[in-house]
Amino acid sequence: MTAPGPKADLHFYLQSARDALLWKLEGLSEYDVRRPPTPTGTNLLGLVKHAAGVELGYLGDTFGRPSGEPLPWLAEGAEANADMWATADEPRERIVELYRRAWAHADATIDALALDTVGRVPWWPDGRDEVTLHHAVVRVVADTQRHAGHADILRELLDGSVGMRKDNTSMAPGDPTWWENHRARLERAALEAGRRT
Repeated sequence: MTAPGPKADLHFYLQSARDALLWKLEGLSEYDVRRPPTPTGTNLLGLVKHAAGVELGYLGDTFGRPSGEPLPWLAEGAEANADMWATADEPRERIVELYRRAWAHADATIDALALDTVGRVPWWPDGRDEVTLHHAVVRVVADTQRHAGHADILRELLDGSVGMRKDNTSMAPGDPTWWENHRARLERAALEAGRRT
């Protein structure tokens, strides 16, 4: 994936989202990586588990390249939403390693096939199930980046940690007092706008 061009560009953005997603788990307890701070149960480890299945499906099965990884949470008859959370019996390390294997499998598909290669998404309706590798990679990049954004918010809610990467937070400079004042200013603006409607 080092040659310049469209594949390298797609891979760069995919890998940066993958890395961000895993970075959000660092330093957290088993409880916190599973804790659901939102009403719909969104949680950090569940996002990683989901992302692994997405990569194996769209960048594996879709192009006749099954990984052989057992994903019982995606099997017919599995509990709804089972790919979005980890049970107490699913160790973090196992899910993280599954995700890393999914990366390797997806990267091998991207390396092996031309971007205009057509595959069939097994879970899409017949007649509307064809997709190019280019489309599939863009879809996976978008999905992973979306979930990396979810992870940003979850981590901030859990312990106040923010940022895009360990070496680049992508945040405005400011100490805790600055951020507290900034948030208070936003709250005042929201209240004022709300009174005007």
